Amino acid sequence: MGTQGPDQDQYARSNSHQITDDEKARQKEIDEWLPITGSRNAKWWYSAFHNVTAMVGAGVLSLPYAMAELGWGPGVVILILSWIITLYTLWQMVEMHEMVPGKRFDRYHELGQHAFGEKLGLYIVVPQQLIVEVGVCIVYMVTGGKSLKKFHDLVCKDCKDIKLTFFIMIFASVHFVLSHLPNFNSIAGVSLCAAVMSLSYSTIAWSASLAKGVKSDVQYGYKAKSTSGTVFNFLAALGDVAFAYAGHNVVLEIQATIPSTPEKPSKGPMWKGVIVAYIVVALCYFPVALIGYWMFGNSVDDNILITLEKPAWLIAMANMFVVFHVIGSYQIYAMPVFDMMETVLVKKMNFKPSSALRFIVRNVYVAVTMFIGITFPFFGGLLSFFGGFAFAPTTYFLPCVMWLAIYKPKRFSLSWWTNWICIVFGVLLMILAPIGGLRQIIVQAKTYEFYS
Repeated sequence: MGTQGPDQDQYARSNSHQITDDEKARQKEIDEWLPITGSRNAKWWYSAFHNVTAMVGAGVLSLPYAMAELGWGPGVVILILSWIITLYTLWQMVEMHEMVPGKRFDRYHELGQHAFGEKLGLYIVVPQQLIVEVGVCIVYMVTGGKSLKKFHDLVCKDCKDIKLTFFIMIFASVHFVLSHLPNFNSIAGVSLCAAVMSLSYSTIAWSASLAKGVKSDVQYGYKAKSTSGTVFNFLAALGDVAFAYAGHNVVLEIQATIPSTPEKPSKGPMWKGVIVAYIVVALCYFPVALIGYWMFGNSVDDNILITLEKPAWLIAMANMFVVFHVIGSYQIYAMPVFDMMETVLVKKMNFKPSSALRFIVRNVYVAVTMFIGITFPFFGGLLSFFGGFAFAPTTYFLPCVMWLAIYKPKRFSLSWWTNWICIVFGVLLMILAPIGGLRQIIVQAKTYEFYS
């Protein structure tokens, strides 16, 4: 009584083995269905244009305005520092993707769990990553709608005025279709088009500014009349710069699409793509920021294409390029969110992986981001607030904290100092920038009419 014979024991072992095999088969089926792990045949140039699309977004158009709030000296220093620090932290993430032999950290939160523990890693990374990705999608809804409206107003000056709300809805309608592309590699064509567009409208922005020449009554002093206004605007501008360097939130997910073997790890092609992307970022950011501010001084708008009104056909074309670019950017940032939602539904709540599930989840997400974008289209303030609150941690210092936790470099070594300098810079950015952004939102909200 109570003991098992050899046959029963063997049956139990074979049964548990069978369960394990079934679990493995189900896991494999789910991984092949999920957007991030569904396809691993990307080439290095996929990394290049995905990173350009993720990074060179609406943020580049607000850089001359950020320069106007920062001033020449601090503005140039912060732009260059941000470029160097974010390239360094991006390198860290590429290196950490496969630091455990035989395992790939395909998602930002998986790396966080390895560094901080199963539960703490999720609590630290997932809320910040979601704020960034959902925040970007909302801001891009607003940007896409505003650029469409600007295009319409330039091309058809005598037409009846149409509310921004309707333009945001037109922009969202594209995503109700594109969001059903299954994984990262399936949006490669959209992403390539978006990357080309970002380089195009950035070039138009700085070359049209240069062609206009320096404004006759140009002023480079701070625009705000009071000291407190100047300080708050300075802080908000820090958030604008942080928003411009936001690609880290999707970098591990992009790297997950590249094939990897012990002989040829994915970090080789990924890093090659990142270098190309960062060269393109420099070619877009620095000329737009410096030439835009040089030509217009502190009278520049929070979107330089609004300041540039002539030649009308060129500015209309640039606005259309922005629309095409943010279509691609929205998809790049939405894909990891789709992956999170679908993972929870399939793995935790045991829904069956299906087209119907994907159809409902993705349409609901697009509808929610559209509704929030229509309700709160405070473009400049949104950039600053999200830029400081969530982009600074995930971009500037969270990779450094993970690096220190995992690799434990020797105290006071070069690696130790480099990481701590990045952490201090990032923490200051995280604390200060949202203050300025929140004030901007409050100031703009005073005169705002809902659904106008």
